[in-house]
Amino acid sequence: MKRMQPIGIVLLLLVAVGGTVSLPVALACALAAWWWALGLVLGVFINAWMHVLTGGNWGLPVRATALALSRRLPWLLPGLVVVAAAAGQLYPWATLPAAEWTRGMARPGFALRWLAPAAFTARLVLYAVAWWWVTRPASLASKGRAAASIVVCMIATTLAGVDLLMSLVPGWYSTAFGLVLMGTQALGGAAVVVPLALLRRDWPAAKEAPVSRDIGNLLLMWVMSWGYLAFMQFLVIWAENIPREIGWYVPRLQTGWQWVGVALVLLQLAVPFVALLFRSVKDRPARLALVALLLLASTAMDTVWSIVPSVDAHSLHAWWLAPLAFAGMALLAFGGTEAVSAQAASRELRHA
Repeated sequence: MKRMQPIGIVLLLLVAVGGTVSLPVALACALAAWWWALGLVLGVFINAWMHVLTGGNWGLPVRATALALSRRLPWLLPGLVVVAAAAGQLYPWATLPAAEWTRGMARPGFALRWLAPAAFTARLVLYAVAWWWVTRPASLASKGRAAASIVVCMIATTLAGVDLLMSLVPGWYSTAFGLVLMGTQALGGAAVVVPLALLRRDWPAAKEAPVSRDIGNLLLMWVMSWGYLAFMQFLVIWAENIPREIGWYVPRLQTGWQWVGVALVLLQLAVPFVALLFRSVKDRPARLALVALLLLASTAMDTVWSIVPSVDAHSLHAWWLAPLAFAGMALLAFGGTEAVSAQAASRELRHA
């Protein structure tokens, strides 16, 4: 599996070469792939912290997967250095005159101070420290630590979403945006448990239900949560119809990206929702794995949809740069991750 990481590096280098054709689009695709990979690590920990607080037989594969992926975070945090270095190519506030990108803002002075280069870079360092702190095995050691980790992760990820994703369109804001992002991360984190753990088929089951059914129900809950949050954000902004607020949706609904939005409704909501209603799917890990892989692909598509149109909604280069970036990032960050067995998980959890 470790041989996959050099392939990932090669694919990411191809994305860098693609920057000679369209540097902003290549950087946007790389940012999307990085955010998706980071979200899988944070997402599986969100589910693991939930288990620490609630208990249940379903938590063993989730917590074991979290411990396995925590080792991959050092491969991802250096991406913040790339973001800081590429800010001038990605973010309008980094290059445009302040009067142009703050036009129409209620508090332009706060935006100018918040997005000042020094403040932006300092917050990136704080996000890196916060994500490293909450993804340590120690965060799963007690209910108090799990609760504190959830709070820290929510604050850091919401603010990072504002800085790294929302500020791609400086005049736009949504109070639900952070929740939508974290809902997507939690969904991807629950989905990655299935191929990395449940397919080993050696997890102890309660008499009334197999562990895979619990994970399937967890996936169903996150599918519905994401659908609700994403729809309510869209509904409120559509109903208000304020130019400053609809600016984020216009390039996604009036270009070819509208079909990506339709695909998300089908692949990240409708199809998995129907499939996860059936115990014949949830009780069989092989079938559940198909749903999980669909959700991993759809969360990747969701991340692209959330980032790339904000940079360039009309370039066709994203359609080949994004797959390269996601394949490269997945192989680089997770190429050395082995499937987790119940026996190995029990050993790791005892030493966590």
